[in-house]
Amino acid sequence: QRYPEQYCVHRLIEQQAQRSPEATAVVFGARQLTYRQLNNAANGLAWQLIDRGVGPDVLVGIAAERSLELVIGLLAILKAGGAYLPLDPDYPEERLAYMIEDSRMALLLHAPGLRLPVPEGLATLELLAPQADPVDVPNPQVDLAPEHLAYVIYTSGSTGKPKGAGNRHVALANRLYWMQQAYELTAVDRVLQKTPFSFDVSVWEFFWPLMTGAQLVVAEPGAHRDPAQLVALIEQHGIST
Repeated sequence: QRYPEQYCVHRLIEQQAQRSPEATAVVFGARQLTYRQLNNAANGLAWQLIDRGVGPDVLVGIAAERSLELVIGLLAILKAGGAYLPLDPDYPEERLAYMIEDSRMALLLHAPGLRLPVPEGLATLELLAPQADPVDVPNPQVDLAPEHLAYVIYTSGSTGKPKGAGNRHVALANRLYWMQQAYELTAVDRVLQKTPFSFDVSVWEFFWPLMTGAQLVVAEPGAHRDPAQLVALIEQHGIST
């Protein structure tokens, strides 16, 4: 099977935002963003990241609980040309410190109020709530190749020290094209994002619905441990199982 030549998932999401700007893209509790609002918020943050030197193969750590801001942050890092490295706030401080040091990340994007082991000299940027802006923010036009990194996820470390495993844009796109071919999400579908973003399953949960015009329903922090909460979300939003 030959997949389309577009290998940057954020470009596919940008195209979807053009097709259905006022459709709901992301829901988190009582809050939600349209595709236009999501794309604008991610663009605004992406330009800030670019101003701080983020570009192809530049690693950006991101520390946040599940939220609208987390989705914006992940998309913004890709739009800036960088690769994201998830730092789960639930991890022990020692593990977070090791990942930050071992990865040699260039910048740490983080939600306000988190206690993180930030080494001296590491640039940081707060991940703030999106602001309503009536003016569209232009998409950054960063030149990326298929082999450039999209993200790095650290292993569990069960056989020793955790190791960062990177994935390329073309590999991510191929995976999501295959899933779309197999399962055919449409604009009427809703997808539940429940997996901690430090696990690779979360990658398709975040990006697959957004490239197809479906609706991403983000579970509250900790909800993946509570079956009753997940069932309630599924029933409330009509999520297919």
